[in-house]
Amino acid sequence: MQSIYLAGGCFWCIEAIFLKLYGVKKVIPGYIGGISKNPTYAEICEGNSGHAEAIRCDFDDKKISLDMLLEVFFAAHDPTQKNRQGNDIGTQYRSAIFYTNLDQKKKAGEAFKKAEKYYQNKIQTELSNKLNFFVAEQYHHDYYSKNPSSVYCNALIPPKLKKLQIKYPKIFKI
Repeated sequence: MQSIYLAGGCFWCIEAIFLKLYGVKKVIPGYIGGISKNPTYAEICEGNSGHAEAIRCDFDDKKISLDMLLEVFFAAHDPTQKNRQGNDIGTQYRSAIFYTNLDQKKKAGEAFKKAEKYYQNKIQTELSNKLNFFVAEQYHHDYYSKNPSSVYCNALIPPKLKKLQIKYPKIFKI
């Protein structure tokens, strides 16, 4: 079992995607990479904490490889946008991989180079070992499935899931 921390815009979107992957055991939304201690969602939204909205992804590396998780990560958002994803703007929405060991750092670097071949613009994803992760408030956990009428989620998540399920049909739960 391994854990890796991933930030790719709103954590509701990234969480919904990674919960659908075979081999992923648990996904926890939270805040990482900043300076404030015990940040709240309100502080994160102000954009002054330095933290990114992120997930801790716990996965069984015998069922899904880190390489595959990172490939999905780079396909699930636009890593060429600096400090934003679509209309979500600010450092809290940056693209980042927070690795827990040197092997993860190496694999993240390889995934970064592989992703560069698919995007015309420069990849902006941050690679960091700053593992000051703070679990988000409970109402953010499994947000998409608990809020099926959310206009925001429904505009963003189903199209991403459909695209990724087509691209990676063997690793997505339906």
